[in-house]
Amino acid sequence: MEKSLSDIKSQALTDIRTSSAKSINVIFLKYLGSNGLFTRAIKEIKNVPISDRPIIGKLANSYKKEIEQAFEQKKFEFSKKEDEWVDLTLPGISPTLGHLHIVSQAIKEISEIFERIGFTRIRYPEVEWDWYSFTSLNFPFDHPARDDFETFFIDVPPDPHLGKMLLSPHTSSGQVREMERIGTPPIRMINIAKCYRPNWDVTHTPMFHQFEGLVIDRGINITHLKGTFDYFAREYFGEDRKIRLRPHHFQFTEPSFEVDITCGACNAKGCRLCKGGWLELCGSGMVHPNVLRAGKIDPKIYTGYAFGWGVERSFMMKQGIHISDMRLLYSNDVRFLEQF
Repeated sequence: MEKSLSDIKSQALTDIRTSSAKSINVIFLKYLGSNGLFTRAIKEIKNVPISDRPIIGKLANSYKKEIEQAFEQKKFEFSKKEDEWVDLTLPGISPTLGHLHIVSQAIKEISEIFERIGFTRIRYPEVEWDWYSFTSLNFPFDHPARDDFETFFIDVPPDPHLGKMLLSPHTSSGQVREMERIGTPPIRMINIAKCYRPNWDVTHTPMFHQFEGLVIDRGINITHLKGTFDYFAREYFGEDRKIRLRPHHFQFTEPSFEVDITCGACNAKGCRLCKGGWLELCGSGMVHPNVLRAGKIDPKIYTGYAFGWGVERSFMMKQGIHISDMRLLYSNDVRFLEQF
């Protein structure tokens, strides 16, 4: 028994002495693991005559301690060379957790702001029909927006009632769909979805996100529209930002307005990023009577307002965000994305 323990100890010390950083833990398990060679040998002491057990037991403990000390010394030597030594008994390094893309973060924040004032989040198809994208929204058949330089049309046979199939160029296509879904007002909808237009430059991408607001009820007027914008600007852009309405023309609203917000870079003093202290934010207006009729709602009883804002554009106008090219948002450059 004594010779067996001595032989195992000698072999263990040799293996430890010639081990590498990658094999040291394997060698430890080979000899001192729960089923290791030295561990199994110690268990055989019970078969030694009772009179010899104290001597053999004392010798076994001495050998075990010698092996353990050799392991500790070798590990210490490896620890001096961090590029070679890996202690597999240490806790693992937790992987870096990802986070929502900045556009998804913006959508989440915008949704929560409008939900607090009673808007219901809705989403309608991105592959849409001409009827919902143009005809029901009071677009004439010769309007430039229906040209294939402005809209992505899909090469499939047109529907006899709904017209051509296309990739939705704006979330406004959800207005009449929402009227059909609800039937009788009140309606208070926020529709956030992807839109598609064949444009690609520093302020446009072929695919972008819009959020569409639609409110229809008795007695709705421009003051409700202005109040909604004031609330959103304060909640999303900050207490110091102001908005203004400028008369404009959109096919599906009358009267129509473009909405501007004070520039966050110069505090409305005027700089190279803005136009006299203001930045164009979105389009809006009172829902055109023809659009209400397309949705089977009587414009003599009900009125409403609508607006369509670009999610990416709104995010770029936030206080402290200095992004000069919208295409950066979709560049997949980790150095850029990790900042948000």
